[in-house]
Amino acid sequence: MIGYISDNLLLPILDFFYGLVPSYGLAIIALTVVIRLALFPLSAGSIRNARRMRIAQPVMQKRQAEIRAKFASNPQKQQEELGKLMKEFGSPLAGCLPLVVQMPILFALFATLRGSPFADVPYTFNVKVVPADQVASVEAKPFASASHSIFITETNHIPVVAALPGGNRLGVGEQAKVLLQTKDGSESLEAVEQRLTPTIDMSPQWKLTKGDGVVSLAADGSLKALSPGDATVEVKIPGLAARSGFLFIKALGQVGIRTDGQVNWDIAGLVAGFGITLFLSQILSGWGMPANPQQATANKITPVMITGMFLFFPLPAGVLLYMVIANIFQAFQTFVLIREPLPENLQAILDQQMSQQTVTASATAISSERLPFEPKGKR
Repeated sequence: MIGYISDNLLLPILDFFYGLVPSYGLAIIALTVVIRLALFPLSAGSIRNARRMRIAQPVMQKRQAEIRAKFASNPQKQQEELGKLMKEFGSPLAGCLPLVVQMPILFALFATLRGSPFADVPYTFNVKVVPADQVASVEAKPFASASHSIFITETNHIPVVAALPGGNRLGVGEQAKVLLQTKDGSESLEAVEQRLTPTIDMSPQWKLTKGDGVVSLAADGSLKALSPGDATVEVKIPGLAARSGFLFIKALGQVGIRTDGQVNWDIAGLVAGFGITLFLSQILSGWGMPANPQQATANKITPVMITGMFLFFPLPAGVLLYMVIANIFQAFQTFVLIREPLPENLQAILDQQMSQQTVTASATAISSERLPFEPKGKR
């Protein structure tokens, strides 16, 4: 489903924006804004529900405890009263459905920006080698990897698979060749490249990540089974825009920390931007609400933890750019929605909570002005 959404919805939108402004960085920003605008009704419902539940939760918990205690011997009446309570304030689960509905699209967007043309696309598959005398008992089944849309030029991309027509089970001494071809098998990747003429070198990069003594791997994808065991083959097809820059980003396919341990500081700056925008979005979600020390602590710690994780997690700069723009959009959306008027019953509860917080803060301030040895009634 994610692949279908990516190929039939997101990539056409990306192609459209790249056709308007030939910049993949701007195309990512435009694609992110379009998808976020399309999902606005769903995400707005989640934000509204979270705001209302944050106000109503203390009252709901108190009322639920009272109902359970009062109708402990009458389960039917208890469920009836709890249902009335949910009808009055809403269900805490009401905000989950919009999140579930939009998840496939967001996952597809994430997957799209991790693939071609923004990053080199890896195909990884296993090869099992059996003794020569057992080859006859092995049923030959054609093998094909998952399909990925590969950009050959800025305006042409095709679904490509890595295939072994004779299957990925070989007998010792057998040879096979991995074919990079269109999903329907009608054309090889090499033939497509000759027809469309790529703007960069699209030569596949072959690597044996497991099973050095099990199979040998040639530079053209040819395999030879050497001894019984399991092997893992990886082939990467270069991403057309993986090495193109945008603003201060040197390459959209780069990650924060390279395999040699060196830090790409432009990507580290992008990760920091993600953390700042996430923190801003979380602060705005609690604006105008009673103080919650636990939530305030979580709002400070969570962005730091997630930001640190993304610095070490190999996310291409194109994905991080999308995440920063998505956070900015989320913060703006939250700012707009928290200014909406609340239902009268919730507004009354919020006014009471804020009034109680003001009284508590004033009492704490007065108490802190007394000296430790001073009697309470002196001032």
